[in-house]
Amino acid sequence: MPKVGIVTDSTCDLRPEELEALGVVMVPLTVHFGDESFRDWLDLTPDEFYPRLASFRGLPTTSQPSPADFTTAYEALAESGVTSIVSVHLSAALSGTFESAMLAAKTSSVPVRVVDTKRASQGTGLVVKAAAEARDAGMGAAAIEKRAIEVAASCRLYFLLDTLDNLVKGGRAGKATGLAASLLNIKPVLRVNEDGIIEPFKKVKGRSKAIAALAQHVAEDSKANGRMRCALLHACNEDDARELEDAILAAGADIEWATHGVIGAVVGVYTGPGAVGCAYYPIG
Repeated sequence: MPKVGIVTDSTCDLRPEELEALGVVMVPLTVHFGDESFRDWLDLTPDEFYPRLASFRGLPTTSQPSPADFTTAYEALAESGVTSIVSVHLSAALSGTFESAMLAAKTSSVPVRVVDTKRASQGTGLVVKAAAEARDAGMGAAAIEKRAIEVAASCRLYFLLDTLDNLVKGGRAGKATGLAASLLNIKPVLRVNEDGIIEPFKKVKGRSKAIAALAQHVAEDSKANGRMRCALLHACNEDDARELEDAILAAGADIEWATHGVIGAVVGVYTGPGAVGCAYYPIG
């Protein structure tokens, strides 16, 4: 039976120990605070990142892995005995990471199938987990790739932020750039759309009402499409995550929880503190 390796990048926001348990290799992006550089999740955990972000003047920058970084990961897997690789990454519309993986795949000594999830953070994480489950069920690389693409296409990612400043200054606001969210306590619920671009979904006055509106939408999706596998995501603000979880359940959503995950440093540069949201896809 062919041995298939699975690779992802750090913006899936699955903890290193979780990825190790899944048998997935992670290639990190990098966060730069001035002259200091940190590998996402490896050199800088979310618990360390958000206090540093709060005290830093200006906005940190981020950088994608180079093709050489992916080549190193692919060749290490090849040397370990894998005969093919499925490489699962965040939206190509938000980062050049997918392109770096594609370039490395062209020179890999084993075939590499690169998947653009058109999602980020726990949305990508859900796709990574589905790919690992498919591999563990004995599927070959083509079937794993197909499963990853199917989950990515059906996955929805919604979130709300305390401020749009980081997203706009970091150039990742997409279609949400023009929102005057600071006025009148408007809290926009944002989504990553089918093209992997951030756009407004709903504008609500007040954070608690925004959380309730998001929870109601998840419940409506559940009623229309059946049971959902769902991952929470938050910027080390567990109270808001619990509020969203409780609201989703109270709204009547049929949910199987996959992860209660923290937003890592690279994604956190753009979401800023106070972000909370969820990713989900139907499972039946």
